[in-house]
Amino acid sequence: MAPFSGSRDKMTEASRRTDTPLKVWVTLARAFDAVEHHSRASIARFGLGTTEFGVLEVLYHKGRLPVCEVQRRILVESSSTTYVVDKLVKRGLVRRRPSGRDRRVVLLALTAAGRRLIGRIFPPHASAMRRAVAALPARQQAQAVRLLRALGKGAAALTAQPSGRSHPTPRRGRSASSR
Repeated sequence: MAPFSGSRDKMTEASRRTDTPLKVWVTLARAFDAVEHHSRASIARFGLGTTEFGVLEVLYHKGRLPVCEVQRRILVESSSTTYVVDKLVKRGLVRRRPSGRDRRVVLLALTAAGRRLIGRIFPPHASAMRRAVAALPARQQAQAVRLLRALGKGAAALTAQPSGRSHPTPRRGRSASSR
């Protein structure tokens, strides 16, 4: 029986080395889902989805931006951004304007109605996000930001993605305040 116990120890050690990165991924995904649940709930009552809220929020915090910059900041595909912006324009919350410097560039800005809506939505949303992460004291929240930023930069720097892309396709939009 002794020969098997040695190989089991090697398997256990190898398993531990691969288990930690997998645990990081699973834990991160579960934490994201739990926190995102609060995010979605806080904005759904205003008739907005996550990506719509993301567009309004980035324009609220950053001001007028080119469509491609909004897309980059909220991490969604180009076609999704166009669809969401079209909906927001139809609702009178966002306006499109050609850039004065480059005719190929379209700028997005909040309308007065869009500014009023996001100004009303954002404070309770920020409170909901504070409650969602309140399990961590402020110092650990700051540490989590640093660690997750390093993790994100490291993962983005990898050259060989299984999909052949330089960045993985995100599942959902992201808010501007998270950058």
